[in-house]
Amino acid sequence: MDWAGIWNDIVSFFETNAWNILIFVAALIIGLIVIKLLLNLTRKLLNKTSMEKITVGFIVVIVKICLYLVFVLILLSILGIQITGILTAISALVLAIGMALENIIANAANGIVIVSNKMFKKGDYIEVDGKEGNVIAINFLFTTILTGDNKRVTIPNSTIVNSSVVDYDTNKTRRVDFTFDVAYEADVEQVKKLIIDCMVSDGRVLLEPAPFCRLSSLNSNSIAFSAKCWCDSEDYWDVYYDLLELIYNELKRNNISIPYSQIEVRERKDKVTLPVNSKGIPKRVEKVRSQKEEIDLENFDFTKAIKNRTKKQKAKKAHIKELLQEKKLKITLACDENKLLAKSDDRYNRIKLTKSLKKKIEKYNVK
Repeated sequence: MDWAGIWNDIVSFFETNAWNILIFVAALIIGLIVIKLLLNLTRKLLNKTSMEKITVGFIVVIVKICLYLVFVLILLSILGIQITGILTAISALVLAIGMALENIIANAANGIVIVSNKMFKKGDYIEVDGKEGNVIAINFLFTTILTGDNKRVTIPNSTIVNSSVVDYDTNKTRRVDFTFDVAYEADVEQVKKLIIDCMVSDGRVLLEPAPFCRLSSLNSNSIAFSAKCWCDSEDYWDVYYDLLELIYNELKRNNISIPYSQIEVRERKDKVTLPVNSKGIPKRVEKVRSQKEEIDLENFDFTKAIKNRTKKQKAKKAHIKELLQEKKLKITLACDENKLLAKSDDRYNRIKLTKSLKKKIEKYNVK
């Protein structure tokens, strides 16, 4: 192999294109700075609007992709490379990727639709495609909800856009609906008054619109009453269960019977013996649960975290110094790991070996 010829070609290339290379490097540095400034400016301008944080994130990502694509094409043109063929290749590549990732692209587009149209927001209680729960995350491809029994459900954004979505937290108030069946011999007006009085007695029930109760249907075994009242959205389930119990007790207290369906009962003649476990109920043993700390990246204070980490490192170094001074510590230097292994009767620390620690070790003459 002619190494001398290869070296001459390299030298000749740099001599011929020295000016273009200098322009390329300058354009690379300036372009990266300009892109970062534009992204920061875009983010600040969008944050001043009434847009949701997720919408701002979507727009910033799209702007970032477009800026870097234009930046790469400019750099290629500076090097003298014809970008016409590259644009054609990129178009074909984008078309192929689009066909292969059709569903993913659809989910991403629908994610933008969900956020831009404010169909719901993080924290809302929604029902979609037979699933319901609190929205805990909305991203490009999926929306994640947490159900009432603490199940994490991930729903594709396309499913949400193409389905009926019920948002229970959009409005401040909700209507609570009840149905009560009583016997035919009951006094209709008495039942209506009793149910309305129970609803009005609860301070969480709104008086405007006024609570409502009317006879709604005549069944084969009973007559049915429909009752409705309004309350704040956050009080819905508490009002529902509390009023259900209160009205049931009041119906019994006023001797208003609730009919039962007719069933056939047969008496069993043979003796039934059931197996019994004589151990009884075991004593409760509390499970030890590890506390998992979750970090909210939107509101996380990185400056405070760095300061806390610095304080911990200083405390560890101070402890090593105290042990060295008391000469109660045997130190082994692990040079390959560049760390100080410090061990005493009651504590065990592993600290990064720094120049200051090396000087302290030499000072106290500990091996």
